[in-house]
Amino acid sequence: MTNIYDVEAGDLVSKASEDLKNISEIQAPEWIVYVKTGAHKDRPSEDDDFWFKRSASMLRMIYRDGPVGVAKLRTKYGGKKNRGMKPNKFYKGSGSITRKILQQLETAGLVSKDKKGRSITPKGKSLMDKAAVRVENGEK
Repeated sequence: MTNIYDVEAGDLVSKASEDLKNISEIQAPEWIVYVKTGAHKDRPSEDDDFWFKRSASMLRMIYRDGPVGVAKLRTKYGGKKNRGMKPNKFYKGSGSITRKILQQLETAGLVSKDKKGRSITPKGKSLMDKAAVRVENGEK
C-alpha cells in the first residue's frame, strides 16, 4: 500500500490540496489576501490556493511528525528575514494562520487535539494515503 513516504512531498501536497478544496469546513478567510505569512516575508502570498496548500502541508507534517503543536509548525514555516546591513535572523511563521488552519482541520475531523499537540485521525490518514496513491498512479 502506497503512503506519504513513497511519493514526493510537493506532488502529495498538490493532490491533497485539491481534496481539501472539496471539504466545506476548510475555507480561506477573506483577510488572507492582505496578510504576510510571517515576519520574514516582504509581501502576502500571491498564490490563490495558498490556504489549501498550506493546510495540506500541515496535514502531511502532522501525519509524519505528529503529535505536533503550533510552535513547531510556526518554526517549520518560518524563514530568514533580510534586515539590510545587519545579519539575517530567523523568524517564525504566522501563528494566526497556523492556528486557524489547525482549527479548520479539527472541525473537518482530519486532526484531533490531545495533551501533546495535534495528531492525525484515521479520516485524515485516509485522505493523505488516497492522495499518495493518486500521485503514485499519475492521476489528476
